[in-house]
Amino acid sequence: MGHCEILRQLVDVAKQKNGESVVISFYPHPRHILQPSADPVKLLHTPEEKAKQLEQAGIDHLVIVPFTIAFAEISATEYVEAFLIHHFHPHTLIVGHDHQFGNNRTGNYSLLEQYAEKGIFQLIEISPKLLKDVTISSTQIRHRLLNGEIEVANALLGYHYSFIGQVVHGSQTGRKIGFPTANIKISYTHKLTPGIGVYAVLVTWQGNKYKGMMNLGARPTFEDQTPTIEVNIFDFDADLYGEQLSIECVARIRDIEKFNSIEALVEQLDKDKNTALQLLDSIA
Repeated sequence: MGHCEILRQLVDVAKQKNGESVVISFYPHPRHILQPSADPVKLLHTPEEKAKQLEQAGIDHLVIVPFTIAFAEISATEYVEAFLIHHFHPHTLIVGHDHQFGNNRTGNYSLLEQYAEKGIFQLIEISPKLLKDVTISSTQIRHRLLNGEIEVANALLGYHYSFIGQVVHGSQTGRKIGFPTANIKISYTHKLTPGIGVYAVLVTWQGNKYKGMMNLGARPTFEDQTPTIEVNIFDFDADLYGEQLSIECVARIRDIEKFNSIEALVEQLDKDKNTALQLLDSIA
């Protein structure tokens, strides 16, 4: 939602000035280059998802700049003059309040102000956006997702968090108990996976959207501790092996539990399905 505010202003200013809106992004994520030995940061969007959402927001151009060690080492002044001004000739820059850039992140809004005061470009600062007294940031959203707080994360995002994965072969245990599942392998290595639990989801396949529920984590009732992503699509019967599915996480229903019998598990899955349908019907 914070980025959406920046994008709205960017589109509005571009229209007012009869100009073009440009978003500059970097790939790979800087931390993947600067801290390769650390746990890789998990991303909210793949480059393809980012491009699609920016297009939907009305952005004219997305420029993805290869992030390298050499690029990271340029000074903040070089970043502004040799990169931003030389390549983009900006009429107006719109940046978040905490935007930092250049070697060791020494560049900030104050530096950009110096150029604005000289009339080189106009400058608009976006203050922190709050939703119910929570500051919206990618870090905050990642934290909520990893904790399974999917509804809070969705509110901060402004849409349902989603991921794309390929259907792969599984144990077919779900089919044997009346709840066939599509086993999902996420296609993008650095995509963030929400915290373990049972979720109400929307599944998109071949342009059509279906309701379902997802088990994300182990299957302790079957003495299987291997983390998996299994999606039960309601009222659906088709061979999906090898197909790409988009999974929207709408709400978290419960924790993963170990049941004393298969019958007890099936009884709970029936309850989960009813809960999922109520949640999904409420947003229809």
